[in-house]
Amino acid sequence: MAKKSESVWAHSIPLKQQVNIIKRLFLFAKPFKWYFYWSIIFSAVVSVINILLPKIIQIYFDDYLAKHQATMGIIWFFAGLYLFGMIIRAITEFGETYLYSMGAEYMLEDTRRILFKKLHQLGMRYFDQVPSGSILSRLTNDTMAFQNFWQLFSSLIIAIFSMVTAFFAMFTTDKEIALWLTIFWPFLGLIIWYYQKYSSRVYRRMREKLSALNNKLAESINGISVIQEFRQETRVDNEFQEVNSEYLATRKAMIRVNSLLLGPIINLFYALGTVVVLGIFGIHGLHSYVAAGVVYAFVTYLENFYNPMGQVMESFSDFQDGIVAGARVLRIVDEQTFAPQQHEQANATLTLGKIEFRHVTFSYDGKHPILKDVSFIAEPGQTIALVGQTGSGKTSIINILMRFYEFGSGEILLDDRDIRDYPMAELRSKMGLVLQEPFMFYGTIKSNIRLFNEQITDEQIKEAAKFVSADTFIDKLPAKYDEKVIERGASYSTGEKQLIAFARTIATNPKILILDEATANIDTETEQLIQQSLAKMQTGRTTIAIAHRLSTIQHADTILVLHQGEIVERGTNDELMKQHGAYYDMIQKQNMAHEL
Repeated sequence: MAKKSESVWAHSIPLKQQVNIIKRLFLFAKPFKWYFYWSIIFSAVVSVINILLPKIIQIYFDDYLAKHQATMGIIWFFAGLYLFGMIIRAITEFGETYLYSMGAEYMLEDTRRILFKKLHQLGMRYFDQVPSGSILSRLTNDTMAFQNFWQLFSSLIIAIFSMVTAFFAMFTTDKEIALWLTIFWPFLGLIIWYYQKYSSRVYRRMREKLSALNNKLAESINGISVIQEFRQETRVDNEFQEVNSEYLATRKAMIRVNSLLLGPIINLFYALGTVVVLGIFGIHGLHSYVAAGVVYAFVTYLENFYNPMGQVMESFSDFQDGIVAGARVLRIVDEQTFAPQQHEQANATLTLGKIEFRHVTFSYDGKHPILKDVSFIAEPGQTIALVGQTGSGKTSIINILMRFYEFGSGEILLDDRDIRDYPMAELRSKMGLVLQEPFMFYGTIKSNIRLFNEQITDEQIKEAAKFVSADTFIDKLPAKYDEKVIERGASYSTGEKQLIAFARTIATNPKILILDEATANIDTETEQLIQQSLAKMQTGRTTIAIAHRLSTIQHADTILVLHQGEIVERGTNDELMKQHGAYYDMIQKQNMAHEL
């Protein structure tokens, strides 16, 4: 268990790295700099007012009350002057807080938009390597902590102005006492240094455990049906309790360090400073007159000196949390696992739909080849079927053809041109992909077919649904095409969702159709309807089809049999059956399985 906790996040962040993180995080705030600039100006005004208010009381005490010269006019004048100062301070404090908070909120919204956009630029390999719960944690929890971290700078700016002005006021009031108070500064600096070093390690561990907690939650929610089906509730609950307990332990460590090194320490230094001030004034009082107003003003200045520092120390928890969160956010910003890139001058147009693989190799990790010297040609309008055992490379061919992953050596040609000569938008509009498990978005049937492509009209949506026979069940629904689709389309059968996915694909009128085991999870009755729809969809389109049910691809123009990333057989169904090879054996095994 000791090794388990030792990760990159278990160590404190070096000061140099923290400074670099802060510099980069400031770039996120740059578009909204005027919010922060005006907030700084208001902070300076508040600090000046905080000096003047005690001065008003000091003058009133020492020059009028102590000398018995206070008239009703004087009393009302000083009361009104003090009230006016308090009102101005309240207005400026509101402006300072409002502007800073609004700048931070705008920055948070902009940061999440930047990260969301960056995620959609990353390649599939990134999402294979990083759990979805971790990504979700960075976009929600980390960005929120990162936003809170900006509050430290608000507190820090106020503290700097307040401490400088307060010390200046103390120094001009009594130089000796002001200098005596500086003896506490080295100890205060040492405590701040120790807190920064220790707390960064605590917060890194806390963020790591929170990410693991989100991963476990996402996995459990997504797999709830499997968990219940196989009676895994107790195991999953125990695993969650373990992760949750580890997160609780890091939270406890955070609470301990914050409880000891934040508010109590500042209050202690304030108390010691007050003792020094009252003690020295008391000694002076033994030999000479000490004005009460001066004592009041000095103690108030001392409070103005330490109170903002206390707020800064309280914000240090958010600061360390924000530094760690900022580092995790920047990891997404710095991620270089981009989606495959097209050529800079890519401007080709896909018109025919011819596909050609020439000696193509591919590896997911750059070490272990998945596809080895794969070559085939699909003429416009032909259907090429890919068959083989699990892990033979069928889906990998589709992944690189769709440009989800970058292939290695060899060439992939569309209409006799390099696939990288086509803009990605051109490929996406001319290539239609139907997966084994179609994904439905929250909305309506209409919105799931259109997928926010406003160029597709309502009439085209209905024509696409009718073309694939999806209208047979849509017209029976109360709201028809406006019928609600809840998360993942849970209220529809697998066959109905597949028909909606077919309509979604046909609505874009693709030149190339890619079917990834589109009938694998469909019942026999629905399969007949879907097979009819597929036959209509494939007419006039180049089709690449993966199928485990070999009976569904026996009419393909060419069948490619893959084994461990290589094409071991190719030909029509009749040609391959005559060879009595791998394809023949697969047919025989499936027939035997059906008979049983």
